Amino acid sequence: MFGLADLFSLVISAFIILPTVVFLREMGYLIVSIVFGVKNPRVTIGSGPRLFQLGIFDVRKYYHLSSWYSYDSLKREGRAAYVLLYAGPILVNTIAALTINTMLANGLLEEYRTFWDRFVFYAFYFVLFDVVPMKTVNGMPNNGFIIYEMLRYGKRIDYNQEPFHPSTSEVEEEYQEEIKKIKEVKKEMKKKDKESSHPKK
Repeated sequence: MFGLADLFSLVISAFIILPTVVFLREMGYLIVSIVFGVKNPRVTIGSGPRLFQLGIFDVRKYYHLSSWYSYDSLKREGRAAYVLLYAGPILVNTIAALTINTMLANGLLEEYRTFWDRFVFYAFYFVLFDVVPMKTVNGMPNNGFIIYEMLRYGKRIDYNQEPFHPSTSEVEEEYQEEIKKIKEVKKEMKKKDKESSHPKK
């Protein structure tokens, strides 16, 4: 039976564990891309209007599992660079999960065992969906699929021509355009509200 304790565990999983695992996944891209001379990297957390930007971290107003990594270019490109880049999230989550699992197996972290068990579960969950080659939304290949293509053909050959990692500069331009449109709509709505509250005689 689903009880109050289960509800509390669900909230912890949804609002702490899952976002942390997703954040670690994005950090995998960042760590590897730094090795290959990344230009203009950014980790975006959440969605909607920007709350604040701290260095490469862009924190948005609406909390969700939505996080993504973007960059403009790599100084050292090539097959090995891209294979390692797409393997980064898999490696980081795997290392984190194995480290925590080893600590649990050796009797450490016992006080919060349920929390860490769930953390390991979700870390491996993301690893599974990253490592098994498959196509996701709109035919977009996952990391495993891209790694497979890069190893076998030396390039992406799937029909989806969208870049797997968006350009930070392009994302910023799109964001500024979106915010501009939102401000214009709000301004128009305020104008209409003002006119309706003060009708002309």
